[in-house]
Amino acid sequence: MAEEAREFFAANPDIEVLEAFVIDVNGVPRGKWIPRERAIDVLTKGMAMPRSVYALDVWGRDVNAAGLAEGTGDPDGICFPVPGTLSRVTWLSRPTAQVLLQMYTPEGESFYADPRQVLGHVLDRFKAAKLTPVVATELEFYLIDPVRSALDPVRPPNTRDGRWHTGQTQVLSISELQDFEEVFHGISTAARAQNVPADTTLRENGPGQYEINLNHVPDALAAADYAVLLKRIVKGVARASDLDATFMAKPYGTQAGSGMHVHFSVLNEKGENIYVGENGPSDALFHSVGGLLESMGESMAIFAPHQNSYRRLRPSEHAPTYASWGFDNRSAAVRVITASKPATRIEHRVAGSDTNPYLVLAMILSAALAGMKEKLSPGGAISGDDHAVNHEPLPTNWDYALQRFAKSSFAYAALGPKYRSLYTACKQQELSEFSLRVTDVEYDAYIRTV
Repeated sequence: MAEEAREFFAANPDIEVLEAFVIDVNGVPRGKWIPRERAIDVLTKGMAMPRSVYALDVWGRDVNAAGLAEGTGDPDGICFPVPGTLSRVTWLSRPTAQVLLQMYTPEGESFYADPRQVLGHVLDRFKAAKLTPVVATELEFYLIDPVRSALDPVRPPNTRDGRWHTGQTQVLSISELQDFEEVFHGISTAARAQNVPADTTLRENGPGQYEINLNHVPDALAAADYAVLLKRIVKGVARASDLDATFMAKPYGTQAGSGMHVHFSVLNEKGENIYVGENGPSDALFHSVGGLLESMGESMAIFAPHQNSYRRLRPSEHAPTYASWGFDNRSAAVRVITASKPATRIEHRVAGSDTNPYLVLAMILSAALAGMKEKLSPGGAISGDDHAVNHEPLPTNWDYALQRFAKSSFAYAALGPKYRSLYTACKQQELSEFSLRVTDVEYDAYIRTV
């Protein structure tokens, strides 16, 4: 890393500050600004940060029940750079660099509470089986007006003609992309500067909703890195353009939700796609689908990690409500794509864009591997929206999903017992906070009528 750092700063003599950050349980970047004169030292010798940074609730408060803060002395871990993530931040006025970090114990071991390390342990199991996942994500988000109030908390940005298209979907509209050409050019520029393999950009169904696809890579850790960095890019560039961007699963109650669809296949030692059979999808693909469906209900606290997440999971909105699968069927939770043999793959459509990509991939890949090892059957494919009675309904509320996760033997095996407990504690604290908040709907309905 020392040589990479020296070469980077030599090629970027104007850089004044380094943003160094980890990704917490909610997928939020948390870290420090390092002045240029100290940057190489930090990049080569590591940077101390409290271990408890990985166990904060969504408001950034310590979760004492997670066991990393109160009563521990709140010790530090040592964070080192993720190779290849040192790059420029293109959207800030001050010349700035950034680097993604991961945490280790003082003994040099990976720290169990780091979501990146959680995924790394899952990939170790693939490596032991001499298999390599090839992964890509698709991220949906909304551009929104930065001016908000309690009575008007979210609204789409003005287009060039000054109108809000709240009643229109305009899916796949080229002119709607052109209306925000400056934003998407800025996103593309930042992605290239940070080696994030952004591919297609498209207009989605909601007002101000868009999707950016990332290219497939034979490195699931890198795929998750790219997802978290792309979210940071989108938010940063939008803000520089006097807009905001949100990856909330359902910012508008009556409009489309935002998902993070995960595409993946698996290669063997020879680099062959094991999901391809002689006459179509292989047994390995179907067993993987079986594993995904078997554990889906227990995994929902990861795929839908927030109170708002469950608003997205509604029938007829291309957001799954059953643990089902189908061939090229966007109504199913798991879509099997067989357009061509080399591109034969699985698309997992359950997770929202509000998730932690490391944890989502850890659960999905663990389930696929378990399905192959146990030779699980996926049952019958659905046709259209026809979900048969033998397909398990997915949890529709946060409390129930969290209860299932907390007792899940699959989550215990996939994430490890300590991380399952940490994640549960963080989410229980957030759930408790929501139980204390009285909503405007309740005041509207009850304060004068009952």
